[in-house]
Amino acid sequence: MSETEEKEKTIAEDVVITKYKAAGDIVNKVLKNLVDKIAAGVNVIDICEEGDKQITEETSKIWSRQKDVKKGIAFPTCLSVNNCICHFSPLRTDPPITLKDGDVVKIDLGAHIDGFIAVTAHTVVVGASKENGKVTGRKADVLLVAHYAAEAALRLIRPAGENYAVTEAIQKVAESFNCKPVQGMLSHQLKQFRIDAEKSVILNPTDAQRKEVEKCEFELHEVYAVDVLISSGEGKGREVDSKTTVYKKTDEVYLLKLKASRTFFSIIEKQFGTMPFTLRALEDEKKARLAVKECVDHKLLEPFNVLYEKDNEVVAQFKFTILLLPNGVHRITGLPFDASLYESEHKIQDEGILSLLSQPVAPKTKKKKNKKEEGDKAVTNNTPAGDATKA
Repeated sequence: MSETEEKEKTIAEDVVITKYKAAGDIVNKVLKNLVDKIAAGVNVIDICEEGDKQITEETSKIWSRQKDVKKGIAFPTCLSVNNCICHFSPLRTDPPITLKDGDVVKIDLGAHIDGFIAVTAHTVVVGASKENGKVTGRKADVLLVAHYAAEAALRLIRPAGENYAVTEAIQKVAESFNCKPVQGMLSHQLKQFRIDAEKSVILNPTDAQRKEVEKCEFELHEVYAVDVLISSGEGKGREVDSKTTVYKKTDEVYLLKLKASRTFFSIIEKQFGTMPFTLRALEDEKKARLAVKECVDHKLLEPFNVLYEKDNEVVAQFKFTILLLPNGVHRITGLPFDASLYESEHKIQDEGILSLLSQPVAPKTKKKKNKKEEGDKAVTNNTPAGDATKA
């Protein structure tokens, strides 16, 4: 039986919650380690390689006795800087890019245990600290908007909530700071071995995109990757000159003509399955670049294109994984955000959004717990919303 043909497992089962949480713990640990390494003079590829290495090492340490449990990278480490929106994960053969003070750096990564995926993304400004003074201007605006918008989404993605209510709330937060959500970006439902399941929340949709993304309600025992990207500019991503390095296998079937392509695709199927991967993980990057073209041309692989805003604009991103459980919404990935490092001339004026952000997000606790609730009790939220009125 293939991964997709197996009976669907959900967080209604305690063991599934445990696997999600284990993947989340690894993701949080690796993300924290990478954030600590961000500094002026650091090479982007060194951070990307280190992130992938740590996820591989950490996932190999658990569930090691169960040989049939697949685990590892669910999304390769990407480091997108300033106006680069997403998916920048260079190869060793690419020109080196080093960070400098003031750069806005988005770190994006994911891990899985038995196909149960935990992803996260966090934005930092290189050199930002209390000792160096607050970050101001448009950099502060986009980070504060991304943070507050993600917090608003956290409070709206719950059983019986609707996806377009989340879209509209994020838009209102962005408007308060004269920023734009990045057009067409999606927060996906997660399922076993699926990083982009059926339900989704779209940012800043065009009329055509609204037709493509159907209205839906969130339901109990669903899992979501909440992904918020905010731009200081128009919010329209475009491809420039960076080569795509991250891909994912699709369900399409095609008999590849080139032997090199068939060999390459066979490796992808065995090594990564349905999980996104980077060409950096292949032994021969040059051969991989050549072979991937035929696979993409015939839709066997889906590219995660590197997108950019206009020059001189900046983009911030916060992403976390949430579980919709009977006693509340549990956030299992993401690092705390220190809003006190950022100062903006703007603040949220919308009373509805202010009221929403004031709502608590901690799951309900019960005095007595039975065995069915054991899976819930160890999963807790982090990162308070902060004071949206004092940006």
